[in-house]
Amino acid sequence: MATVADLTQGQKGIIKDFAEHVLPIKLLELGCLPGNSIELIQVAPLNDPIYINLSGSHIAIRRSLAELIELDIIEETQAL
Repeated sequence: MATVADLTQGQKGIIKDFAEHVLPIKLLELGCLPGNSIELIQVAPLNDPIYINLSGSHIAIRRSLAELIELDIIEETQAL
């Protein structure tokens, strides 16, 4: 199962589930819910934290927390 930590810069996914059912309430309030989109914006120089766009909110989260958020990666198709 892919997680937010598996995304590469600019890649997007749809939140599917959580590996553990204990996520900070603040993330849930910001829209970290199944069915919402998430995009990896940037990774810090030492690979932690990561900067994401979560349904329009730009936030930084620890990689350990990103590994708990399971998702379906959206494959971008390029127009010819």
